[in-house]
Amino acid sequence: MDTHERKVIDAVHKVLPAIVSVIITKEADFAEHVLTSKHICVPELALPRDEDGKVKIGGGSGFFVSDNGLVLTNKHVVMDEKADYTVFDQKGQRRKATVLGRDPIFDIAILKIETDKKLPFIKLKPPKPLRLGQTVIAIGNALGEYESTVSTGVVSGLSRFVTAITDLSGHQERLRGLIQTDAAINVGNSGGPLLNLDSNVVGINAAVVYGAQNIGFAIPIAKAIRDVKDIQTYGRIRRPFLGVRYIILNQQLQKKFNFSENYGAMIVRENIPGDHAVVPGSAAEKAGIKESDIILICNGEHITERRTLEDILESVSPGEKVTLILLRGEKREKKSLTIEEWG
Repeated sequence: MDTHERKVIDAVHKVLPAIVSVIITKEADFAEHVLTSKHICVPELALPRDEDGKVKIGGGSGFFVSDNGLVLTNKHVVMDEKADYTVFDQKGQRRKATVLGRDPIFDIAILKIETDKKLPFIKLKPPKPLRLGQTVIAIGNALGEYESTVSTGVVSGLSRFVTAITDLSGHQERLRGLIQTDAAINVGNSGGPLLNLDSNVVGINAAVVYGAQNIGFAIPIAKAIRDVKDIQTYGRIRRPFLGVRYIILNQQLQKKFNFSENYGAMIVRENIPGDHAVVPGSAAEKAGIKESDIILICNGEHITERRTLEDILESVSPGEKVTLILLRGEKREKKSLTIEEWG
């Protein structure tokens, strides 16, 4: 057995006790309606049920991040607020789970199970920068059926953007800043950890490209570390909220509309009746930001397609001040404002 193989085995062995399956159940009549409405003909009696008579409609993965039962998973795994969620650990123990928080921006959610025992968990650490070609290990509950599924691969890309379907109704969500890997991430692996060879979590398995081979994506763990700290400190996930809708300017838009700049966030409204480019009562409105303004710089960073306004604000906590440089017509203005909390 070579050194690389031994490192993979050791990393898996170290974290495996903290890996869980997340089972989604709903009342039988609702589940049957969903299945038949999707043209899937399954007799009601054939649908798998739990001990309460509820129907299993899906499954995902997760992992303990504290010894008192906090579970990290994907938001799309626990998107349905009317469903029930059950966590199965590596010992086969089954516990009802409560959703403590769903991140409003990223595909991250945190569950909590009740326990009077200390549980095995993975300690989250600030990650070192990933490198292309670096070995990674994906662990999860593949297809919602095969527990403790392990696959290996490499980091194939960084800062990727994908649009993913996140629920049965076909709701789409744009995921950004993702880790791309060729490690197999199948249906049901969502929410499981992506590890490096030091057994540190570098990401949360999130998405796979259907019809393509060896293309999977994971959410960088740094985004989840912040959410876990928020839950432990404030009891909720807090996200910064500026209160603007915008498009990112680039060379194509500059040329097409004769803008003076090819970077920045231009404040615009969507083509929807009653929509606002600047949310009434928001920090942006209080600071005097207006539709058609172009925010060029936020806290000293230029706003670009690769580094959007939202990306920059990720490092800002509600209640903190930010400084903006914006372009209004041909005049640059400086604005200082206090970021508020989403919701």
